Amino acid sequence: MLLLAMEAADQLSREGIDAEVVDPRTLRPLDLQTIVASVEKTGRMVIVEEGWPFCGLGAQIAESVYAAAFDYLDAPILRVTGEDVPMPYCRPLEDAAIPDQARVIAAVKSVCGQR
Repeated sequence: MLLLAMEAADQLSREGIDAEVVDPRTLRPLDLQTIVASVEKTGRMVIVEEGWPFCGLGAQIAESVYAAAFDYLDAPILRVTGEDVPMPYCRPLEDAAIPDQARVIAAVKSVCGQR
């Protein structure tokens, strides 16, 4: 999802929104310090992950950030995840089920108070 996030950040910069992309690289150990530093700077967070929303890795990261940096957040953390459906095997349906640039951009605009 890193490339997708970078593409969305590039598009958002053309619209006047400076989005910082943090790629934690590993989940164990999670570089929470870097993530929290970004939240302290921006006041916002959008997590992009390909997995399902229920019990996803993004949920754990969000909980960790809420616990460590709640006072710095100016908006709720949003998660852009795969759709909560069984993963389809047909390519067009698979493309519809995983996050795309439009969903990421919409989430970032939402946490920035834009629609």
